[in-house]
Amino acid sequence: MHKLSLIIAVLPLFIWNACNQNPETIVPPSEVSKDTTELKPVTVPELNADSMYAYVAKQVSFGPRVPGTMAHQQCGDYLVATLMSFGPSYPKVTQQKTTATTFDNKLIPVRNIIAAFYPDRGQRILLAAHWDTRPFAEMDKTKPHKPIDGANDGASGVGVLLEIARHLAANDPGIGVDIIFFDAEDWGDTSGMSEDSYCLGSQYWAKNPHVADYYAQYGILLDMVGGKDALFAIEENSWRFAKPVVQKVWNTAKNLGFGDLFIDHRRGPIIDDHFYVMKYRQFPMIDIINYDPKSYSRFGHFWHTHEDNMENIDPNVLYAVGKTVMHVVYQDGAKK
Repeated sequence: MHKLSLIIAVLPLFIWNACNQNPETIVPPSEVSKDTTELKPVTVPELNADSMYAYVAKQVSFGPRVPGTMAHQQCGDYLVATLMSFGPSYPKVTQQKTTATTFDNKLIPVRNIIAAFYPDRGQRILLAAHWDTRPFAEMDKTKPHKPIDGANDGASGVGVLLEIARHLAANDPGIGVDIIFFDAEDWGDTSGMSEDSYCLGSQYWAKNPHVADYYAQYGILLDMVGGKDALFAIEENSWRFAKPVVQKVWNTAKNLGFGDLFIDHRRGPIIDDHFYVMKYRQFPMIDIINYDPKSYSRFGHFWHTHEDNMENIDPNVLYAVGKTVMHVVYQDGAKK
């Protein structure tokens, strides 16, 4: 068994809110900086913050994207059509459809959406986000059983990746890139009683990739990357199993002037889509995910509440994350 998968396989399965109880530590800047990433003179397309914001708003306009609802179907169709409009040559868009049973015994449709840029290239980078929304707002004092808008938790990462995809289609990055919008990430059990209840779409894809024996040099997951006053701390599973990727991304962000967002702080381990990709596909992947030390959840005061709406989305944060990821991709592409 691959060393990475051997380690991941024996990890305890921390649920989303369990990371509150895990120790958080400051990562010495010298340790993060060991990557010594330097931004070389590479032409990197300039992203548009307003475009990313508009992509987020469009998703939210459909309503909560809960699997099995009309809003979910309509938003999925929109994502596919938007990706295909970036062509004509790339990306190659495929859909992976299946069903899954949730922790509360609901049978739901699952629709992973995959956009492949230069699929014939062996050296690849995976970029991902989830596009579904939470079917209930258990952290909200009012209407806790109603689904949320999921502007940050879901739509923000997809909005950033749609803007990146638009530019990848027109500007060869020099490396193969796959963008996956994972479904059914957020229909999970926060009580801790149901193992593997989150990330149903990525679990399915990781075990049944759209390309046989799929492998990437590394992956970057974007989850909750547009919130106002956002911070991005170093998630523990990312640091333990994909440290060079963390160093590459965090140093690129600092070199671009976003060091106030990408901080040298290590938070507890989170079971997110990247965990299952590493466990079953056996390549390193990191999670760029919102960190709020002032909130109980550490994900922000509006996490899993009805306040996760467009009022709490900051286009400048979307831009910072998108620009960082774009520079990482094009810098690596220039090395090939």
